[in-house]
Amino acid sequence: MRAHRIDRPDDLDAVRDSYDRVADNYVHMVRTTGVGDIREDPWLKASIDAFADAVGGSGPVLDVGCGPGTVTAYLAERGLDVSGVDLSPRMIEHARRLYPQCRFDVASATELDLADASLGGVLGWWSLFNLPRDVLPQVLASFARALRPGGYFITATHVGDGDVTRTEAYGGVPVRWTTHRWRPEQLVDLIERAGLRTVAELRLPAGELTGPGVVITARRPPH
Repeated sequence: MRAHRIDRPDDLDAVRDSYDRVADNYVHMVRTTGVGDIREDPWLKASIDAFADAVGGSGPVLDVGCGPGTVTAYLAERGLDVSGVDLSPRMIEHARRLYPQCRFDVASATELDLADASLGGVLGWWSLFNLPRDVLPQVLASFARALRPGGYFITATHVGDGDVTRTEAYGGVPVRWTTHRWRPEQLVDLIERAGLRTVAELRLPAGELTGPGVVITARRPPH
């Protein structure tokens, strides 16, 4: 059972509706251009591969904010016992259609019922930046509790100062969400305060479609 209640973001419904609206365009972009597909980015793929190697067969893996399931399916191909959840029902529809061999469910990162020490790995892959600054630490703490001793967490997110409010995305589709940007050292501090220990950090320069980013991998201490 989940022993700790996580605050529900005030704009959760607006964020869910926004991702439902952009889901079709986002999936089309990934399928036709490769943007968002880790197979097309050697540095992101190397990070996910290292995570997969580290987790191995240590337990189930949960991809939180899986979108259309691209990374979930890649990890399944690597032999991991992985499932995905996403806030957007439309994203999950696409994930189930594209990767019927994988398990997907609709769920918010703030509303998961994660048993203590039940997972070998957790991903928050470009999926946690919409969480308010007072909510993200609570979610990270829930991930830390859910990991088995020695389990791994990996996250990737946008780097910067302050917040960016989006009103359109992926081909001009109207949206309403806030991207909360973090400095890498701030995010590392939050992760370690949650009870994990950082084992790797990859800083990414600004790309054609996004600003700078960071990938952080952390581990729950084995003892």
